[in-house]
Amino acid sequence: MFKILRKNCCGLDVHKTWIFACIGITDPHGITHYKQARFSSFSKGLRELVDWLALYSCKEVCMESAGKYWIPVFNILEKSCLVTLAHPKYTKPQKGNKTDRKDARWICDLFMCDMIKPSFIPPPDIRHLRDLARYRVKLTNCLASEKNRAQNCLTVSNLKLDSVFSNVFCKSASAIISHMLEHPGEQFPVAPFVHPRCKSPIEDIQAAVDGAFSPWQAEKLMVIRTHMDDLASLKQSLEALIFKLAQPFTRQIELLLTVPGISEPMTAIRIIAEIGADMSQFESSKHLCSWAGLTPQNNESAGKKKTTRIGKAGQYIKPLLLQCAIAACNPRSKRYPQILAKYQQLYKRRGKKKARIAISRRLLTAIFHMLLNDEPYAPFEASARHTIPDSRVLTPDQALALLRANGYIIQEPPVVAPAGIASSG
Repeated sequence: MFKILRKNCCGLDVHKTWIFACIGITDPHGITHYKQARFSSFSKGLRELVDWLALYSCKEVCMESAGKYWIPVFNILEKSCLVTLAHPKYTKPQKGNKTDRKDARWICDLFMCDMIKPSFIPPPDIRHLRDLARYRVKLTNCLASEKNRAQNCLTVSNLKLDSVFSNVFCKSASAIISHMLEHPGEQFPVAPFVHPRCKSPIEDIQAAVDGAFSPWQAEKLMVIRTHMDDLASLKQSLEALIFKLAQPFTRQIELLLTVPGISEPMTAIRIIAEIGADMSQFESSKHLCSWAGLTPQNNESAGKKKTTRIGKAGQYIKPLLLQCAIAACNPRSKRYPQILAKYQQLYKRRGKKKARIAISRRLLTAIFHMLLNDEPYAPFEASARHTIPDSRVLTPDQALALLRANGYIIQEPPVVAPAGIASSG
């Protein structure tokens, strides 16, 4: 028998239209009585759920994170109850014995015995900022998709601008494409449209535009370019709203801008939107790294590790930290020698991908302590004893013995006679 730690708690099975609730009340004799009911997921039904919980003096509620359906329930219940959000993998019932009412009771039993790990739910201001920051990521992805479609139009029209320009959407290439769309089928010199600092020869650019848009491809490309302009305008308006919401976190943004690889305020705002500004919600930096999906899995059986891959968590924070790690590990930059040295050390032993993940975890660990202690980033200065293990420190006699053991012949240095003494013979 599991020990009951919560004498009065509720489990919710949330669906799109209905919510099944089960309250478990344990008396002083250890006997649990269950109260079950079904409520609508409309606002009226949620208010009825709040009144029903108050009727039985239930202040602790647990539900699983089912899509987006849990968010309105959480917004209503968090004002009067202590709501615990659980990952579905922690509330999975037995197969073959599953109904909605049984699911609610199963969640209640697990929560009653404290067998459910709560998920991290930031405060409302961070949730609003996170929603807008993630929407900005979606707009960025949409803009990148439209750029790929525009590139496809150039490819099928045999226009090789991507071979002579590093960016097909730069000013020179955009001016050339606009002229070709306005004057279809016309041969024209490209020299007036090319910027003087362009490194590609004019002859190569002229050869690259030796193609033509079909009428349908031209219409398609104009629609794509209009959509790209609209997305850029919407993204700019959204960024202004994000900066407005991020004003209360100015101090945290200033701290994060001192971290290697973080050079723009928007990057710092996105990190705060994901992990929040209060680090006391995480047990330690290791717990935060595990929540962000930067920790190897624990999958060991019979003394053998089956996998050490990182988890799938942190779909937004992990790619962002990886971009920061790549920027901090740039060999052309000498701003962060400690990060670069650690990356090169890991790169030789474990490869590029694992080295970047390790640097990402190091940056997140530094961010945790910075926000927790309210201090800027300080590079770690390792001592010589810390960087070189004792097992790799040898005396001269031990070094010579090691060389002889590996087949090397130690040649004694020639004896040079002092000046003024003639050699015999």
